[in-house]
Amino acid sequence: VVEIDFAPFAETAALLYDGPWVAERYVALREFLEKSPDSFHPVTRAIVENGTNYDAADVYAATYRLADLARRAEGVWDGIDAMLLPTSGSMYTVAEVEADPIRLNSNLGYYTNFVNLLDLAAIAVPAGFAANGRPFGITLVGPAFSDAWLGDIGGILHRDAGPAMGATGIALPPVAAAEDAAGVPADYVPIAVNGAHMRGLPLNSQLIELGGRFVREDRTAAIYRLYSLEEFSPVRPGMVRMTAPGAGASIAVEVWALPPQNVGGLLVQIPAPLGLGTLELESGDLVKGFVCEAAGAEGAACPKPIPVSLTALYKSPSDGILSDLHECAIDAPFFGAQLTSEQIPKIRADTSN
Repeated sequence: VVEIDFAPFAETAALLYDGPWVAERYVALREFLEKSPDSFHPVTRAIVENGTNYDAADVYAATYRLADLARRAEGVWDGIDAMLLPTSGSMYTVAEVEADPIRLNSNLGYYTNFVNLLDLAAIAVPAGFAANGRPFGITLVGPAFSDAWLGDIGGILHRDAGPAMGATGIALPPVAAAEDAAGVPADYVPIAVNGAHMRGLPLNSQLIELGGRFVREDRTAAIYRLYSLEEFSPVRPGMVRMTAPGAGASIAVEVWALPPQNVGGLLVQIPAPLGLGTLELESGDLVKGFVCEAAGAEGAACPKPIPVSLTALYKSPSDGILSDLHECAIDAPFFGAQLTSEQIPKIRADTSN
């Protein structure tokens, strides 16, 4: 988590109501407003009629200003994946809004009114209730077309905030039901991934950019072994099918689905000795997935393996959040990776750069 310069976003948000964009609303409603002005709520009428106070020169000036703010905001995304913001800084009562409707409604959009103007993606997520009993929420904001990834993270945060849908007391649907409801086109190709292509890890964006959809978490049949391929940055796990009885283990994977025309786009980004092949899941189903040539794993075998979650290794910065990677050596729930104690400092150094 890092702090950012929020100024260009806040200044952009102000343009929505304090700039000529309100004139667009006036144009859309002008005919009806001129014929039936008393049909409008007084507050709505005041906002829309404010659009008559701008001329073409104001529109051009604001457009240039927006372009400047957008350029300033672009640099923020070089250092972050998403912004986590309050959906609104405060939750007003009806009486408070009625007493000062325009200003308070504008305040509600302080953290969100810039999203459309800057062509960003966002999702609002319930986050519990404040001490005064009023609801509180957070909004995740990301670059354009990061909707699917934001949805995955938002779902995790929503469930972490509580098991119910807001104040209704109705339980959230099971994860599997939510995934089924989302649906995946029948012609999409299921692909099992591990390592840096899993959700929240450095190369997951390759799947998202190719139109990939997360389907489920799963495990392979107990016939594979992971090897640490340290020549890559980030370090990649190489999955090799073992032929000797008992030599393999069940490895945690994620099943994604890609449009068939984009599978080749993923394949060309996979460096040797990795590739796409056929994997057997613990259910016995066969899917395409990441595999490693046996020759590529030579010299990377790990004697006296310590199971370590590569998720923790990838996500562990050098700021002491995980002071000792040996604390993660319990079950390798995401990768089933096996690394020696000699390799851990090397990977810690690689992933902190």
